[in-house]
This record gives sequence, structure tokens and C-alpha cells, in this order.
Amino acid sequence: MSLEYDLIIIGAGIVGCVAAVAFGKQGRKVLLIERDMNEPNRIVGELLQPGGVIALEKLGLSECLENIDSIPCYGYGVFYGGETVSVPYPNVNGKPARGRSFHHGRFIMNLRNAASKISNVTICEAMANDIISCPLTERALGVICTPKGESDVRHFYAPLTIIADGCFSKFRKDFILRDVQVKSNFVGLIMKDTVLPFPNHGHVILANSPVLMYQIGTHETRVLIDIPGKLPSNGSGELKKFIENNVLPFIPKSVQPSFCEALQTERLRSMPNSFLPPSTNVNGGLIILGDAMNMRHPLTGGGMTVGFYDVVILSDLLSPAQTPDFNDTGLILAQLQVFHWKRKFYCSTVINVLAQALHSLFAAADDKYLRILREACFNYFKFGGICVSHPCGMLAGLFQNPLMLIFHFFAVAIYGVYRIFREDTMLHIPQNMLKSFIVIYTACVVILPVLWTELKF
Repeated sequence: MSLEYDLIIIGAGIVGCVAAVAFGKQGRKVLLIERDMNEPNRIVGELLQPGGVIALEKLGLSECLENIDSIPCYGYGVFYGGETVSVPYPNVNGKPARGRSFHHGRFIMNLRNAASKISNVTICEAMANDIISCPLTERALGVICTPKGESDVRHFYAPLTIIADGCFSKFRKDFILRDVQVKSNFVGLIMKDTVLPFPNHGHVILANSPVLMYQIGTHETRVLIDIPGKLPSNGSGELKKFIENNVLPFIPKSVQPSFCEALQTERLRSMPNSFLPPSTNVNGGLIILGDAMNMRHPLTGGGMTVGFYDVVILSDLLSPAQTPDFNDTGLILAQLQVFHWKRKFYCSTVINVLAQALHSLFAAADDKYLRILREACFNYFKFGGICVSHPCGMLAGLFQNPLMLIFHFFAVAIYGVYRIFREDTMLHIPQNMLKSFIVIYTACVVILPVLWTELKF
């Protein structure tokens, strides 16, 4: 195995694999380091939105969605207060947009297999221990790692290193000052041979906190339960009891038997729902990508879409035509400044902000003004037309205009104000004016701070 490369990538996950393929196809000599090459088993990263499917096609990796029993997804069904509303994806080129859902591990193994077939890509199963850096300039020079089954460390060198080691990144804290925020956890289980009310659709159930359901195989349906705050103990049975009391009553009647069976027989697994605003890469010889650099609540399933588009943009900016030599640190840092802002207007800003805003509304159990916004949002979808196609298109990664997001978010808030006056008498106008002001203020508090994080470096 060579000791010198053009590019070293840490992490053979979603972003690391596609980055290895993209740069390998450009003729770059790539080393892809992964701690464990066995098939991963996670409860998230199982629904790829239509925008992510398009990005995967641009990277020439659409075949990775085949032969893994993936399921087409054409939108969502939303359940609230005994009512349902269909939220389909908008059409693309005259055809309904289509996402795909699957077992995460199977998809990862297909991506790794694709990377292994690129002649310029070398895969090394090893634990990345540290980043080699120049003591004078602090420029990254390579990686120190311990190959699996060996006790001696190896030093690999490259003018550019990409850190893509995921949401639990061991290197993030050394290069990013922002802290990861966790306000809730997903608890996951799998239902077997379940017939869902909306076939080939994701299901969003607005209980006290949102519940997601979507098919990930011919016989399996993933359930993700958002639980805010501290997670009840699983070992003591508190978690199962919490779900029985606070979630089960809101599950559609036709699905409850499968849900109850899965709750009794499946191992409950959890995953923290993290938020990390994006940061500009400013370290010479180093790029942080994927969940290591930017995370949003997984409620909208936008993480893989953002990651794939990041690779599309970055591989273009660092292509041999635009960046011939990875030793040119000044040029690469300048291109990373372009990347930081360009990615925002592809899809990352809309997906990031929408994920955080929708979670704030859909998890509004204890705040009456957030509940007003949640009810307004659900009833806004009933209008159909652009009240559905635009929000769902943004969630799908198909519409990337932040102004569209702001327009529809405050249209929901104004509609919520209208409903306050419509459903009350003239005698309560003074107090309803105050309530309306608080609703608009709450909408501002929900969306503007998240938008601000997107505008910062």
C-alpha cells in the first residue's frame, strides 16, 4: 500500500464513499479509511429524498439504489387529530418525483462496492488516530492510523484530507468551535408485513411529538418516534410504557396491531437528533464534510440529500480544471469559501431551516402558540396547490429558494392568526389581537435564529 496520495478521506459512510468515487473518477489518487467495513446497522439514513436521488444520478451512482429491496416513495401522508392529508412530491419534468427508502446498511455496502471498483481508490480498514499537521503552519499533511488486525500505526500523507466520519465525529471538536445541540431522540423499531394507509409514502403522525413511518423493504416498515428531552430508561421498561401511553393512541387504527407487536418483540434502539449549523472550512489541507460539519433534525430526511449535493459542488470546485494541484492551499481555501456559500443556495439552507422549523411545530406538545402554528400548518396543506407542492418540494430537495421557505412559513403563521379570529366571537377581539401578536412572534422565534445560523461563517 502506498504511503502518499492526492486525497485521504476518513469515513466510508454516505459522504465519504461518494466523495471517493467523485474524486477517483477525476484521476485523483484517493485513500479511503474506514474503521469497520462490516455492514452498518442504523435506524436513520433510510429515506433518500428525490433531490438526493437526482444528486446521486449526477455522481453516476444511481445503480447503488438497486438490488437492495428499496421502496419508491412519492410523498407523505400526514395524520393529525383524526384527520389525514396527502402531501405528494411535485412533478419533475412532467413525472411525479420519486424518493427511495431502504435498509441503510445495504445502501452503504453498495456505495463502498462502487468506491472499490474505482482504480484510483484504495480502501483501508483502519482506525484513524490523528491528523498529521505541520507544526509551523498547522496545515494538515495526512493521517496516522492503525490498520485492523495490526498493532503498529501507519502514516499516510496527502496534500488534502477530508474528514467525513459522521455525526459522532472524533475530529470535529479539533476544528469546529460550534457545539452540537441535541433536544430530542429518535426511538426506532421495525414493523413486519404492515399495510400502511398511504402505500409508497412516508407517514407523519402528529402525536404529542412526531412519529415517522416508511417502508424500507418488501416486508419491513421503519417506525421512528421523536421523544423530546431526556430519554426514558429502556432497561427498566419506562421507555416502552412511555410509548404505550403517549404514542400508541395516536397511531392509525389499521396499523396499531403491527405497532403493538413490534413494540413487544423488537429491540428499541435510539439515536440522538442533532443540530449543528454549517461552518466554513478554514484549515489548510483539511475539509470537513457531511454530518461531521453540518447536521439538522432528521425529521425531514434531508441529510443524505445535503451530503450528496455537497460532493457534487465540491468535486466541481476542486476538479482538475479548476484546482489542478491540491498543494495550492490558498486556492483550495478560496474555493472552500465559494463552496460554503454555494451549497446554501443548492439545498442546504432550505433543508436545514425547514427541518428545524417543522420539528419545532410538530413537537409542540406544551406550547399553545406552537400548537396554533401546528394546526395552521396541517390545515394549510388542505388547500392543496402550491400550499402543498412548494413545501413538499423544498422538503424533497427540489426547490432551493430560501425566500419560498420564508413566504410559506409566514403564510402559515398568518393563516393561524386568521383561524384565531374566525373561530371566536367579536367580544374577544382585544385578547385575540394579543394572541395573534404572540403567534407571529413565536413564528419569528422559530425560524429567524435558524436562518441566522445559516448566514454566519
